Amino acid sequence: MEKMKRAERMVAITQVLMLNPNALTPLTLFAERFGTAKSTISEDLMAVKGSLLLSGQGYLETISGAAGGVRYIPEIPREEASQVLTELADRLSDKERILAGGFLYMTDLLFNPSVLRPLGLIFAGAFRDKKPDVVVTIETKGIPLALVTAEALGLPMVVIRSGNKVTEGSSVSINYVSGSSRRIQTMSLSRRALEPQRRVLVIDDFMKAGGTALGIKDLMEEFEANVVGMGVLVEARMTEEPKLVEGYLALLQLKELDIATGRTSVVPMYNL
Repeated sequence: MEKMKRAERMVAITQVLMLNPNALTPLTLFAERFGTAKSTISEDLMAVKGSLLLSGQGYLETISGAAGGVRYIPEIPREEASQVLTELADRLSDKERILAGGFLYMTDLLFNPSVLRPLGLIFAGAFRDKKPDVVVTIETKGIPLALVTAEALGLPMVVIRSGNKVTEGSSVSINYVSGSSRRIQTMSLSRRALEPQRRVLVIDDFMKAGGTALGIKDLMEEFEANVVGMGVLVEARMTEEPKLVEGYLALLQLKELDIATGRTSVVPMYNL
């Protein structure tokens, strides 16, 4: 293979790191792949590190020693994150998204990778300092959002089920009261899915009254888990009635939804 020029090698190194966020990559891998000395790779990495910092796309962690290497930590520039939330709020404020029963249609956006990836980076940036061990969500629409957040943090994801599943094996189930409908519902999590005493980050798509979020916190107590953070994409805040949980982060807020007039208003909430 023809030996790469330095600029070409730096582009290739950056691609490898960005395709494997949060993974520790040995310098030996780069040296062997590009047929050059580790000292040269170290110089290349210093230049890549500077470029990432200037662009706001994240930073590199260097681990010294025989088992060391370099790890790429992805981030999103503040201005880009603000633009993402503003544009998403505008899209969700479209009157065509109003559903019967006072709900907001979000499914198309929640399953769109181009929409989800920056949201995962925003949540990751907000909760990285909490040092969670695992990202937890409840099926179904919260799964894609939790998955991109887990990827940005380099963590596994756990999905709470709405009821028992035979394929999950022995499970822990609890009943909870839905804050919006006031109906008793059940959520369940396999005993094998979550080790005891984990630091948990809860991510969900929507919060109306907070009943589901409270149920998740109660279920985590059954696993002796510590909920270190809770993030939701949209919270409904159309009344002064307090939520059933506190200390959560909402990226967007639904301030108005009037079926009769077709008026709806969603605004960014996260102070970047």
